[in-house]
Amino acid sequence: MSKILPACPVETTLQLIGNKWKVLILRDLMEGTKRFNELMRSVTGITQKVLTSNLRAMENDGLLTRTVYPEVPPRVEYSLTETGESLKPILTAMSTWGTVYQKNHI
Repeated sequence: MSKILPACPVETTLQLIGNKWKVLILRDLMEGTKRFNELMRSVTGITQKVLTSNLRAMENDGLLTRTVYPEVPPRVEYSLTETGESLKPILTAMSTWGTVYQKNHI
C-alpha cells in the first residue's frame, strides 16, 4: 500500500526531510554507513528516543536501510538508499547557502 503524498512537490520534500533532525542524520549518512551510537554522538542535542523515531520514519520512507548483524551484542548499521543519496544536491545547496549567510551575518 502506497502512502498518499501532497500534491505540491515542495510539501512532499518537507514531509520527508522537514525537521532538523532528519536533515542532520542525512548529512552524517552522506559520509557513509554509521552505527546508532555514531549518530548519537554526531547529531548534537538529539535524544535516543528522537533519533530512534526519526531513523524508523526515514526507513519507512525509503531514505535509509537498517542492517542488523547476528552478533552478541547485536550490531546495527544505517545506510542511505539510492533515494536517500539523491538528496545530496539539496543538502549541498543548503550547506552552500548557510556558508554564504554566515559570512554575511557574522
